[in-house]
Amino acid sequence: MLTTDFFNINDLLTTEQQLIAKTVKEFSDREIKPIIEDYAQKAEFPLHLIRKFGALGVFGPTIPLDYGGGGLDYISYGLMCQEIERGDSGMRSTVSVQSSLVMWPIFQFGTEEQKQKYLPRLATGELLGCFGLTEPDHGSDPGSMKTSITRTTGGYILNGSKMWISNAPFADIGVVWARNDDGRVQGLIVERGMEGFSTPEIHGKWSLRASATGELVFDQVFVPDANLLPLGVGLKAPLQCLDKARYGIAWGVIGAAMDCYETAVKYAGERIQFDKPIGAFQLTQKKLAEMLTEITKAQLLAWRLGVLMNEGKATTTQISMAKRNNVQTALNVARECRQILGAMGISGDYPIMRHMMNLESVITYEGTHDIHLLILGAEITGIQAFK
Repeated sequence: MLTTDFFNINDLLTTEQQLIAKTVKEFSDREIKPIIEDYAQKAEFPLHLIRKFGALGVFGPTIPLDYGGGGLDYISYGLMCQEIERGDSGMRSTVSVQSSLVMWPIFQFGTEEQKQKYLPRLATGELLGCFGLTEPDHGSDPGSMKTSITRTTGGYILNGSKMWISNAPFADIGVVWARNDDGRVQGLIVERGMEGFSTPEIHGKWSLRASATGELVFDQVFVPDANLLPLGVGLKAPLQCLDKARYGIAWGVIGAAMDCYETAVKYAGERIQFDKPIGAFQLTQKKLAEMLTEITKAQLLAWRLGVLMNEGKATTTQISMAKRNNVQTALNVARECRQILGAMGISGDYPIMRHMMNLESVITYEGTHDIHLLILGAEITGIQAFK
């Protein structure tokens, strides 16, 4: 079977990066793929994987070693996301949230005490975190959030709610964004067990079925001063977090596309119709050739973005372009692979329909496909089309 590394991108990687990709792929093959169809069918979250993710080192890989992180570069992080998402987008979402939306803001905006208290335990998976930005009435427009904090003796009173929050039902802590008395967006750490804080689970999803998704509800929750992220002020702060997560998505979805493509290539060589394998037909070959081309383009885009991230030069719009392009590519690949497998493509015996359903969420969360087009459009024209 022809490799998905058609342009020898592996040669661009360091020996350490190659080893990381190999190790995480082996983990995904061993720990995720054999169980994930069953968990998806049951709509259950494989909670036992959290500690295994911690032991593998995929939580906070770019966080310094002093705080329990991996001290690794961004290409290494991207490769981790790619290989986890070969298994399942929901599992990569868990890794992305923990790493980019919980550990990174605590590291970037938190106090030394907060870093020492939370980061090492998040890195091992002893603690699971979530990120509270999206609200029931404010998804693409987080600047209109209604969740608020009001100053009181020794801390703040938090009121409001967040919606579509990955990890929420099982999260020990949440990095939550609310509007303060001055009207500015402010980050704070909310802990499970705080009175008035609840995390009801969202049921009935047809996408990310093996991922735990829920609400964050705050009813007169007292949050002490020690839990405020002092540098996490202004809407720019949570958007910086999303940049880090979107970067991981741009890599991760390549893994889903690879898994679909490799499944389709194998099936096309084995499925006999009209006395020959369906891979012998021109239409099937056209589909496979186009998919490999698009996967290769996505790989090159992600790799170059990783270089820019490592150099501290990647811009929000570059990350936005990569997220939008690569998710759309992966979704297109999944749909074409489903066609190649015919009726078997919808079966849980193969991963394609699960990947396709998952990607319908990935193309929506952390900036929808259309919002990312407008982000790029504003960069091109200098005119913001959001309002």
